[in-house]
Amino acid sequence: MTLYFEEEGEIALPFECRQTAEKVVETALDVAGCPYEAQVSLLLTMNTQIKEMNKEFRGIEKPTDVLSFPMIEYQNPGEFDFLEEREDCFDPESGELSLGDIVISKEKVLAQAKEYGHSILREYAFLIVHSILHLTGYDHMEPEERRVMEAKQDEIMDILNIIR
Repeated sequence: MTLYFEEEGEIALPFECRQTAEKVVETALDVAGCPYEAQVSLLLTMNTQIKEMNKEFRGIEKPTDVLSFPMIEYQNPGEFDFLEEREDCFDPESGELSLGDIVISKEKVLAQAKEYGHSILREYAFLIVHSILHLTGYDHMEPEERRVMEAKQDEIMDILNIIR
């Protein structure tokens, strides 16, 4: 697994963000059943920058906690069989499955951890798990999709032993 990690902005989270992200991404991909070595890009930024991205890509002019940009459209969440016949989803140099990009607002991580009454680590890990599930085809627009995705999120967070 390759994590392309970038961090910008004057706020720092109180732990090793890259190392934590690598562990969370690997665990989430294992639970999601990804049979390939994969690559993910993660940008930690500030509210101002994520607000601009949210406006540009979603038409919503306010900061958000996390944005996910999947590279692959799945017919069914967590089903990777169809990828065997597609070369356009794999990095030609590394052979890794290119899953997509994640952008997280560090300011939102801090604010939501406080708001929800749990650790900053828990909020950060949860946002990564949530995004990895989006990058592997999961969604939460319909009630049944939401139940499935939330159960996967809980399973991953339990395996990581990062509790509320």
